[in-house]
Amino acid sequence: MVKLEVVDDEAFLEKPETSKNGALFQEEDDDDFTDTDSEISEASDIGDLDESLYDRFSALKDIVPPKTRASIGSIASNTASAVSTGVTYGGKGVWVIISSVLLLGIPYALALSEEQALVEQERQQGLMAEGAQGLMAAGEGPGEAKAAL
Repeated sequence: MVKLEVVDDEAFLEKPETSKNGALFQEEDDDDFTDTDSEISEASDIGDLDESLYDRFSALKDIVPPKTRASIGSIASNTASAVSTGVTYGGKGVWVIISSVLLLGIPYALALSEEQALVEQERQQGLMAEGAQGLMAAGEGPGEAKAAL
């Protein structure tokens, strides 16, 4: 059988002093206050904890209500799924564009440069023909005689 014993607190055993007005209070004594510094509350001990950021966030889960946690988890899951899908389709789109440029654009650019070179060559030949005709026409002046056959 358990036997209970009443232990009285010393602060309640002493009668408080009365003031001039008859109100009950105790005079504040510096001995009543204890030093608030302890080994636990030192600033140097705070950095010594071996906690990761994940551990700290997981400890906060009890603060957030379960319904809110479920909605936050659902939103995070949907966002991650949307980003993953976007990256997948974006990568496939970039692949199609790059392969199309390589297969169609490069041969087109080469054919275009060859066509420009051909046009430039024809233009130069035309200028050369005009230059030769100009020299022959310059030789036939009014004061010169034609060569006989």
